[in-house]
Parts: sequence; structure tokens; C-alpha cells
Amino acid sequence: MNEGEGRAEIAARWLVEALESGNPLAPFPAELAPADALDGAEIAAAILEQTGHVACGVRILRRPDGSSLAGPVTEGRLLPAAATVALASLRHTSATAALLGVLASSLEPEEAGPPILARLHPAIDLAATRFSEVPDDEPSCIADLALLGYLVIGKSRPWPSSDVRVALGAADSRARGVLLDLDAAFLEAATSARALGGLPAGAVLVVAGLTPAQAPQVGSVLAARFAGIGKVESRFA
Repeated sequence: MNEGEGRAEIAARWLVEALESGNPLAPFPAELAPADALDGAEIAAAILEQTGHVACGVRILRRPDGSSLAGPVTEGRLLPAAATVALASLRHTSATAALLGVLASSLEPEEAGPPILARLHPAIDLAATRFSEVPDDEPSCIADLALLGYLVIGKSRPWPSSDVRVALGAADSRARGVLLDLDAAFLEAATSARALGGLPAGAVLVVAGLTPAQAPQVGSVLAARFAGIGKVESRFA
């Protein structure tokens, strides 16, 4: 242990090694496991510091049980819609529809209310883990960058005049999808971002987990469709 190195920094080194080597990580030993969401966020922040990455925003991942994970987004995890994602680079990949907003004004920790967005992008969120299995506790998931894999980003679109339907499926699918309350979704994301210290104008705010998760297969193409906004496709190899 380096002098002055804390538990979060030591736990982060485990995850950094898994990030850089691609080798799966066993569950945290008891002495390093985060006790709560704050501990998990400290480990995630230490990962960015140790790897030299700078967060460009905050992403929340909505989960089927109604909970959500919040964590950083880095530019290296944002991919254009034309990119092909190599599934071998991810572990336990889970795809959901997502929306990425670019902030027109800052989110200050002491403020409340919905964010003001300059642009809105349809996206496909690819959640993944650095562990050999997806952790079954929320703090470890948060420490694992809130299961951040990649985000495939489509072209910017105007904010729709009403709530939208969103669906994720094969490129030729015509599923009706589910109705999404955009205001509530981005208010939730803004609240999480403020709890993590806020964000400056120009940062990104991501809401993922907007559809039931799907496991992409090699050679497949998934499309996320947002009525009144547009769609984005992701190819997998």
C-alpha cells in the first residue's frame, strides 16, 4: 500500500487493472467492498483519477426493479452511430435505449428543477461490467462506473412537444415500445448529477435503461426508436 492511499484508491486499482487488461475481476474482498453508494462513487472517481480520464457528464442507468445507478461518462465511451461495437471488449453486455442531452446551462448542487438542454441525441446504452459476474449489490455496481460500457450516439434532435414512445429491437422491428415521460427522466438524471457535485454547461446528461434490456449478438444490428425524435442503430461484431 502506498503511504496515504485509502481504501477507495486500493479498490480502484483492482478495477483499473481489469479495465486495462480486459481480464475479469473477482468480487471485491470484504475489506475493500464499498459499504454504500457514496463509497461506490468514491471508487469510481478514483478510477478516473488513476486512468487520467476526465468525466464529460453523468449517466443514470434505470433498472427493472425501479432503482437507478448514477456514474460518470467519459468521452472515450461515446461512439458514433456508424461504429461497430466489438462484443469481445465487453462483459455481460446489456443493451437498452437511452437519451443523451447536452446541457445549455450548468447544474449547480444547491439548485433543483429540470435541466436546460441545448441538444438531445437518441442513443443505445451498452452496460457492461469489469467483474466476472455482474455484482448483485448496488455499491459495487456504482464502483464499477455504474456498469458503463459504451454509448452509441445518434444525430441531435429537437426536444419533442410531448412524451414519446421508445422501443429497442432488431433493425426491421416495428415494436410499439413504451411511453416515456421525458421531463421526469431528465429531472431524475439532473438530481443525480447535482448529488455528485453538479455539471457545467456543455456537459452531457444521459438517461439509460429506457427499455427492457437485450443481450446483443455478434453480427446483429439493434435499433432504438423514439417517436418524434428519430432512431439510432448499433452494429455488433
